[in-house]
Amino acid sequence: MDQVIPPGQDRGLLRFITCGSVDDGKSTLIGRLLFDCKVILADALDTLERVSLKRGAGTMDLSLLTDGLQAERDQGITIDVAYRYFATGTRKYILGDTPGHEQYTRNMVTAASTADLAIILVDARKGVQTQTRRHAALAHLLGVPNLVVAVNKMDLAGWSRDRFEAIRADCLTFARELDIPYLAFIPISALLGDGVVERGGHLGWHRGPTLLETLEAAPLALEDRDLPFRFPVQWVCRPRQGGQRDFRGYAGRVASGEIQVGAEITVLPAGLVSRVKAIRLGEASLPAAHRGQSVTLVLEDELDIGRGDLLAGRSGLPAIVRKVDATLCWFSETPAGPGSRYRLKVGTRETRATLEGIRSRLDLATLAAVPAGQLAMNDIAEVRLGLQAPIAADRFGANPATGAFILMDERDNATVAAGMIRDPA
Repeated sequence: MDQVIPPGQDRGLLRFITCGSVDDGKSTLIGRLLFDCKVILADALDTLERVSLKRGAGTMDLSLLTDGLQAERDQGITIDVAYRYFATGTRKYILGDTPGHEQYTRNMVTAASTADLAIILVDARKGVQTQTRRHAALAHLLGVPNLVVAVNKMDLAGWSRDRFEAIRADCLTFARELDIPYLAFIPISALLGDGVVERGGHLGWHRGPTLLETLEAAPLALEDRDLPFRFPVQWVCRPRQGGQRDFRGYAGRVASGEIQVGAEITVLPAGLVSRVKAIRLGEASLPAAHRGQSVTLVLEDELDIGRGDLLAGRSGLPAIVRKVDATLCWFSETPAGPGSRYRLKVGTRETRATLEGIRSRLDLATLAAVPAGQLAMNDIAEVRLGLQAPIAADRFGANPATGAFILMDERDNATVAAGMIRDPA
């Protein structure tokens, strides 16, 4: 990640998050990044200046660009995940400013599940905190491939290289415990801007890239061309023209990979085989469709296909299973134990799921796997789920689009957990 990309080379869309302990400066960092990249509109800057003055700030408070909720502004903390979109000459970005408080860990999990990179902030004065370890552990568990430790507030630590190197050593110690293969380290001052977009004049001893240069060069989590075709069917489309059925199509969104007219597909979990006769986008016909496109597929054969079925390419088929081993992040205030029943949703398919066992819970203070009889809110655990009906399951690490699921309360449809399939048992 220490390479610098030549100007004009399009590196695609990068999704990244900021995380760390409370008051490490996550929101200020994002504000600085947007400000120095010159992507803030003039009216937004005027509003920011007025609000900063109203709050008694001597200078413009860049953290207000992302702390959008009134409750957050009143408390001076980030509660929800604030998303912002911007672009440079090299690539486009979706960034998420995630909560630092432990009780909002579930919000961080939601944002990290689709991220290509995580920036973990550390206050140079305080060093590594429990939340630093927690967020690094979560990002690693969720498969975020690029982890960057930004040692912030270097201005308040006298721009000390020794302090930076001490924090680097502490981080590498817990990274070995978590089996994190690589961490990038960058000293910064989000308040003054040194090391974020511009190098500034205080960190001459740091020879590595700035934060923006690191973002520009970061690889994506999974290149779409490497993923097999997955198409969860949302609904069956049978339009009429002149009183007659025009065609039978299957509408949905391409979750991963791509498909061309004439390609052979498999319908799961039934295992039926057909070929793509046409791909429709509104009234238009397409030769191919790729990830993110919402289209209607018309097949050569009349098959029994409905909502919840998965259309997949002939190679790299997912497993058809009634049990899954998974990593679960528990969101609900109501605890869960073996025997608890929920509704599992993966893609568009839903089925009843029973929590058959809790193999271990991650103790985020010690980073050790410990026994657990039940799950409390924000717990991360390894579990086994039994399913009433079969699902087509990918490992999350191989294909996040069809390897992630949610659990819902059967009574009120509230989402109680998010899961990553580790092994289709």
